Amino acid sequence: MKFSDKVVIVTGASKGIGKAIADMYINEGAKVIVADIEEPTEVKSEYPNNTTFIKTDVRVEQDIISLMKNVVEQFGKIDILINNAGISVFKSFYELSVEEFDNVIHTNLRSVFLCSREAAKLMKQNKNGGSIINISSTRAYQSEPNTEAYSASKGGIIALTHALANSLANDFITVNSISPGWIETKDYDHLRNVDHEQHLSKRVGKPADIARACLFLTNPENDFITGTNLMVDGGMTVKMIYEE
Repeated sequence: MKFSDKVVIVTGASKGIGKAIADMYINEGAKVIVADIEEPTEVKSEYPNNTTFIKTDVRVEQDIISLMKNVVEQFGKIDILINNAGISVFKSFYELSVEEFDNVIHTNLRSVFLCSREAAKLMKQNKNGGSIINISSTRAYQSEPNTEAYSASKGGIIALTHALANSLANDFITVNSISPGWIETKDYDHLRNVDHEQHLSKRVGKPADIARACLFLTNPENDFITGTNLMVDGGMTVKMIYEE
């Protein structure tokens, strides 16, 4: 268990992909901080002993500063940060308000800057630095109509990732991003065969697929990997699709 002595923060970890990431680190023995605006469905008393929930609005700078301070006070350090929190607004480009656009950017992109900045200030005090993972999306590369705010935020995450990898290299902090494709977080059993067949892997992704990618990139033995974006999409983005 390579993470038994690690302190891991996962934003947006109350449900979906974030919860799967948190759960996998918990199972690997890490001390995991669930940072979310909503408390997980589990009652706090039922959390594993190595799990802590800290209510955090990643749009608010002071919330993030308080989160990092609280974690260090409780656990003495921060080893890994998973910037997973995100929202989407899919509506007509002509009707998208500046407030809606800004809310997506602040939640998805600005939060990565703020969380990474505050966590890195503390990580660089560690003997072995630390690791930051930013959850982007295949929508940074390809889009559907009416996804401007979400796509812009996810593209920005990839650019911010390689910039941070450069800025934090001397502090031995690796920074990478993961771009999930279609990850079904609700009712996997009701997916159709045609849904699975769209993928070279012949299946739609699951949250655990992203969680395993996080474990791989934050494994101390993989510190030669930094500044990169890992596509976890079942091969969907490299598949050419022609209408017949």
